[in-house]
Amino acid sequence: MTETIDTVAFVDDDADLRTANLQTLALAGLRSKPFANAEAALAAIDRDFPGIVVTDVRMPGMDGLQLFRALRAMDSELPVILVTGHGEVAMAVAALKEGAWDFLTKPFGSDVLIASVRRALETRRLALENRRLRAAAAEAGEEVLIGRSPVMERLRETIRQLAQADVDVMIEGETGTGKELAAILLHRWGARRGRPFVAINSGALPEQLAEGELFGHQDGALPGGRLSRTGRIAAASGGSLFLDELDSMPLPLQVRMLRVLEEREVMPIGGDQPIAIDIRVIAAIKQSPDRLIADGRLRADLHYRLDVVRLRMPPLRERIEDIPLLFAHFVQEEAERQARPARAITDEVVRRLQDHDWPGNVRELRHVASSFVLGLDGAPPDDANDEEVRRPLRERTRAFEAAAIRNELRLNDGDVQRTLERLDLPRKTFYDKLSRYGIIPADYRQPRKR
Repeated sequence: MTETIDTVAFVDDDADLRTANLQTLALAGLRSKPFANAEAALAAIDRDFPGIVVTDVRMPGMDGLQLFRALRAMDSELPVILVTGHGEVAMAVAALKEGAWDFLTKPFGSDVLIASVRRALETRRLALENRRLRAAAAEAGEEVLIGRSPVMERLRETIRQLAQADVDVMIEGETGTGKELAAILLHRWGARRGRPFVAINSGALPEQLAEGELFGHQDGALPGGRLSRTGRIAAASGGSLFLDELDSMPLPLQVRMLRVLEEREVMPIGGDQPIAIDIRVIAAIKQSPDRLIADGRLRADLHYRLDVVRLRMPPLRERIEDIPLLFAHFVQEEAERQARPARAITDEVVRRLQDHDWPGNVRELRHVASSFVLGLDGAPPDDANDEEVRRPLRERTRAFEAAAIRNELRLNDGDVQRTLERLDLPRKTFYDKLSRYGIIPADYRQPRKR
């Protein structure tokens, strides 16, 4: 949960002025922490301080300028407002160039103080939110399939279980949802890690060369092929074979692939003896297998042989809560690659990110992050003006409805009754929708602290 950023550390050695300004802040609904000297303030404020600092400049011992410089050395993103006298304006302007947030010249009105404080608090809130996102992205480290939504937690746990089972897997998911990353994890987290992982894009194989590429060939069996060649299927023996875009594989090759899966052996072109292979096969498709079979793009027998276990990769629109974390991760990654500073991710950018449909899913989000780092655009295109990427209204309505239910469950800690009241839905209708969208309320309950 995002922390409220509304605390003002007010530093002034004059007790009467300190009390008067604290009352002004309280009337504006702002919390304050009073300090009679800079040393006490410096000892109480750390890098995660959920607020800002207002400090008088003229104080005995450590003065306000020294306090500002010490705080800036600790956290350059902490706004410090300096309170100065009329004769100290030049000094205050110089401090602004060093990074001070603002300066107020005595006497100042309460409205001037509150306006400056509110702007500084908003800047601080944004800085801490971006820091949290960057920290979460760094915590993810080398982990792929980043996300903290319940659907992603379940997905990672399912992949870990399947990796140990060493069975063939069919991965279903739209373009850009991370099907190849899931295949890599199935290999990396299983007993075959450290052995070959051979990925084949079935749609990118030239049809006239595909057979030799997959199955290999003997000397002279193919025009121009004077040397024998081990096919990519045999090269995966002992490890995993990933068949991406299986539905793009020509049907005659699907027939030969079915035999490979059933017999666990491959016959090179021109060969007279099959080669025994030990492989785990992971196949990926972009649409439901029933539709692909009906369209004649996927053989039913090949599908049934491969579909020992089905793994569904959720599209980005079904896990909108993961978008800020993913975007921050990609922004940090791209900023490091481009040797540029990572730009702050504003609330407006997050809103547009979460409102977008993401037909290209995570791959599209990564491209938007690259543009964001380069300053080319602050957020994805407005869906309302992009007819080409819009889905049918029925699909858009279902996606919005499912996201709204997930969000309310999250806000209500998985409590069904509170969620029903907030959504104003009959109980039966609510449970019908949970079943339709595969939503489990228990996934949104936080573990109890003991």
